[in-house]
Amino acid sequence: MTHRSMVGGLAGAAFAALGASACASAPPAPATTASPGPNLFEKKIAAILRLEDQRVLRDPAPPPTPAPPPLATRGQRAPVIVAPEPAPDLIEMLSDDEARIRRRAALAVGRVRLVEGVAALVPLMKDEEPEVRQMAAFAMGLIGAISARDPLVDALNDPAPMVQGSAAEALGLIGAADAADAIGRLAAQIVRAGVVTPPPADEDDARRDTPASTLRLCLYALVRLKAYPQIASAVLDERGQPRVRWWPVAYALQRTEDPRALPALLTLARESHPYTRAFAVKGLATLKDRAALPVLMPLLSSGERFVLVETIRALGRIGDRSATGPLLRIIRDTRGDAQIRLEAASAIGGIHDPEAFDVLTDVLFEPSPQLRAAALRSLASIDQRTFILLLSSLDPDKDWTVRAALATILGGLPAEIGLPRLMTMINDADQRVIPSVLASLVTLQAPAAPAILIDRLNADDPVVRAAAATGLGTLKPANGAEALADAYRAGQRDSGYGARAAALAALAKYGAAAAMPVLRAAFADTDWAVRVRAAMLATQLDPDGSADAQHQIRPAPPTLTAEAYRLPRLTNPPVSTQVFIDTDRGTIQIELAVLDAPLTAENFAALARKGYFNGLAVHRVVPDFVVQDGDPRGDGEGEPGYTIRDEFNERPYLRGTIGMALDPWPDTGGSQWFIAHSPQPHLDAKYTVFGRVIAGMDVVDQIQQGDVIRSVRVWDGVQMSGGSR
Repeated sequence: MTHRSMVGGLAGAAFAALGASACASAPPAPATTASPGPNLFEKKIAAILRLEDQRVLRDPAPPPTPAPPPLATRGQRAPVIVAPEPAPDLIEMLSDDEARIRRRAALAVGRVRLVEGVAALVPLMKDEEPEVRQMAAFAMGLIGAISARDPLVDALNDPAPMVQGSAAEALGLIGAADAADAIGRLAAQIVRAGVVTPPPADEDDARRDTPASTLRLCLYALVRLKAYPQIASAVLDERGQPRVRWWPVAYALQRTEDPRALPALLTLARESHPYTRAFAVKGLATLKDRAALPVLMPLLSSGERFVLVETIRALGRIGDRSATGPLLRIIRDTRGDAQIRLEAASAIGGIHDPEAFDVLTDVLFEPSPQLRAAALRSLASIDQRTFILLLSSLDPDKDWTVRAALATILGGLPAEIGLPRLMTMINDADQRVIPSVLASLVTLQAPAAPAILIDRLNADDPVVRAAAATGLGTLKPANGAEALADAYRAGQRDSGYGARAAALAALAKYGAAAAMPVLRAAFADTDWAVRVRAAMLATQLDPDGSADAQHQIRPAPPTLTAEAYRLPRLTNPPVSTQVFIDTDRGTIQIELAVLDAPLTAENFAALARKGYFNGLAVHRVVPDFVVQDGDPRGDGEGEPGYTIRDEFNERPYLRGTIGMALDPWPDTGGSQWFIAHSPQPHLDAKYTVFGRVIAGMDVVDQIQQGDVIRSVRVWDGVQMSGGSR
């Protein structure tokens, strides 16, 4: 309201001056055009927010300007002609006078993800401001078009480290495999210059303006390009040992899954920094080389929780029976860390040692459903037939998650063993079990599976319908295509998108003739996430029609009203919103990324204020990875009844980063969110970062699956809202 009053006052003064001059003996003043006012920056940001939210580069052209009125006669005030504002256009904003508008518009062009955005961004690679060049490079990576390859390779020679790093990152995102040599040379040049040492604080891992940050982003890009030789040439010496003993080096070597990395990983597993050790141990787990055992076994006494977790997992993957005794001691320690016991119970199944069978059988009677499910999985892995005999003596588990886990286990057994038991589970009282049963029936190719799946396309539960559709897409019975088309149309009654999207994906497996008519109809689906899925599937079936499909699905339905995009807390927020998550283990304080992900932060805060998260159980905990919540179903399939757009940004996934969970395609976020236990670079620019933990990471580390969020409170700088329902 303050800006609006100022604009009115200035305009009134101008009109008064015009009136005074009109009284003099002089020709009439020419018609004038109204000034846009001092809040032009906020107006532009509001337009950018709306356009990227609707996934379009520009609004339709405005109506033509009306003809000017007749000139005023002597003594009359000249009319003021208010010219219609030009339609907002992201491409035009790339040439804005203000660097911050050019930079923000470039990010929006990347988020819109239309191929023609690349050509519009290329000129910005010559912008005088490094921050603008850097964002243009990042945005090209978000678009994902290989046409950006050449300008991005050129940008590897930019004088600014932030531009070099973002160009390398973008080349990795677009999959430019033939750029790996150029990225590798840049990384090697930085290492050999001797200017990189491990940063003194984890917070420095978020920087983009240093040689170390450029090296880090080069390594991440080479991982995405599966370029082990280029990684090795940059960071390993002639003996295969690391030139830089830094956790991003361990991460890169781990993700390559290349046996030639073994000597370096063994060295890095002895480093003092817990991230370096944990990533190196994960790499040793992937290689499954028994030569790692002398390094791994001492780490079972590690005081670093997540290093211990990765060590236990590695021993399970290597599968050497020398680890049986230590793992059994952990499992037997009922007073020990519950999550560590769970990891040991899961890992010991990979060793296939009959000595563990009796201990795991005892675990089946423990109170933790997660521990019971892990014991079931390991028992089935150790001895399938004895496992089935054991099941015959047990009543069905009282917890649905254990029954769902059992259904999945049965799908991994020979059909003659698993099918009889599965068929008794098809009518489980909890609908959250049924998707696992259906998936296992498909895996075992049960003769009755097609009929069961078609019948379950009519289930009340949309997740069951989605699972049935997915199964039909795998089995492809003759009458499945018509049933799937009907299922898509019937799914219009759902508030969520999952069942419709699953029906489309399954129908696409029947080929273009059966799928394309339904996919084209889905280009106008009420949920943008379904439109995106339909366009992706149509492109797979008809690659030549990719651009046409991408344009037909747009614009996306706006997630806010026209007025809401102009709210100051979105266009120019005065404070960073704070969120307090109260659990039985303590309070977690989060700072929302109101600049980097304004609409995602707004959605999260709005749900919190309504009490949406209060009372929800944490449905997923993977130590040294994430804690995940926000699912009202508790099975990982829940949603708020709508989707929001991704706001991928440059914030990396470090310890304490808050991200928005997605289905396996873009723009499927809603209410599920997660906190990263440790750095997760493979998630960067793939999942929206919308906040970070600023207090209470010790609480995050203690949270276990099944723990309940008691309340979520939001502080916006003025008042606290939310709390108990």
